[in-house]
Amino acid sequence: MTTLTRIALNPRHRAVRNDLADSRHMHKTLMRLAPDNLGPSPRAAAGLLYRLEPAAEPVVFVQTTHHPDLTALPRHYATAKSHDLTAMFTGLQPGLLVHYRITAAPLANRSATAVRNPVTGSRRGKHTPLTGDAALAWWHRRATEAGLEILTGHGTPRPFPRRDTTTGPHYRLTQFNGTARITDPHLLAHALTKGIGKGKPYGAGLLSLAHA
Repeated sequence: MTTLTRIALNPRHRAVRNDLADSRHMHKTLMRLAPDNLGPSPRAAAGLLYRLEPAAEPVVFVQTTHHPDLTALPRHYATAKSHDLTAMFTGLQPGLLVHYRITAAPLANRSATAVRNPVTGSRRGKHTPLTGDAALAWWHRRATEAGLEILTGHGTPRPFPRRDTTTGPHYRLTQFNGTARITDPHLLAHALTKGIGKGKPYGAGLLSLAHA
């Protein structure tokens, strides 16, 4: 069972302010929703993806492959409500028009000195963040691979809050919104469950759909 939880944050709560200031803190708090003992990759095992919707009263959408333990959140941290996404998954049909939203971390492997892999023959360079038209082109490619034909779309830069930017990952996030047509429900269901792109522990990759 895949579940989507809407968490309306209390911006006056100290833990909320800390989480909004650093993506690592947000990830740690949201992982409280998952069961214990999930192995070496607990986020992936829990199917946990999330997206922050910035506003005066910020909201976090959290997707999991289990029913989250909302009592594990700090007291007065937020108000939250979950619902089952089974009906959405079973309703995916070729040709269906949908509105989409995703905050993603568009990247390209670029390097003048990229070395060819002797086994696969592929070249791998340094991860370079993409913005503007390049980010939109990246999204079109990834959406096609995920079973969507993009009809309309635009990208909006989103912050990647980190107090310490000298260590650990840092991503340039872009929120993509628009309309699309479903071309392959099986590919789309996989993308909805697993997420798209890098930065999933830090608020990237969650794809949301609604009937157009």
